[in-house]
Amino acid sequence: MGIVMQTIGSSLVEILDFLRRAERLKSTLRSSWARNGRQESTAEHSWRLSLFGMLISRYYPHLDTLRILQLCIVHDLGEAINGDIPAPEQHGSKTEQERQDMVELIRSLPEDMREELMALWDEYEFARSPEARVVKALDKLETLLQQAQGINPPDFDYAFNLGYGVKYTGLDDVIRELRATIDVETESCLLARKNRRDRDCDRI
Repeated sequence: MGIVMQTIGSSLVEILDFLRRAERLKSTLRSSWARNGRQESTAEHSWRLSLFGMLISRYYPHLDTLRILQLCIVHDLGEAINGDIPAPEQHGSKTEQERQDMVELIRSLPEDMREELMALWDEYEFARSPEARVVKALDKLETLLQQAQGINPPDFDYAFNLGYGVKYTGLDDVIRELRATIDVETESCLLARKNRRDRDCDRI
């Protein structure tokens, strides 16, 4: 009994150590801004992606809702080490670096937990399941939704967003309808910016 309790105690300490390291996601900033003009964190993005996944899962009764939520939570964990690279600044694949960061982040966990989290991360990253493909699409859509509703910098590239993530957001009718709706919002942001610039020019 004493050995079992000692093992449990050791595992709990390792979990707490991991959670302390994962806390960095709360201050890891992304290239999206909230409605009050504050830059959002990766943790905030992951939270709303999880909420998105929970709500949309009803449209996929044949899929595993718990798996969808697990993938949402794990998908950006590695960014706690070296941060997020905005999509317009990415050149080539960032998979290798993010996987190394994920390995570094979870190193303090017991082996079975490390294996579980890495398996989830790989499943998401390489879209190895129907659940992962849905989460991949929702990840892109959540980003687009945030950037359409946030107060972004004056030079924010809304035009880029109209082509962002199209590889994943043509998955099915549900995802395509979500994409089309958000694209309308993005186009409205583009039009609003053009109108502001036209008014500024008229004042010159």
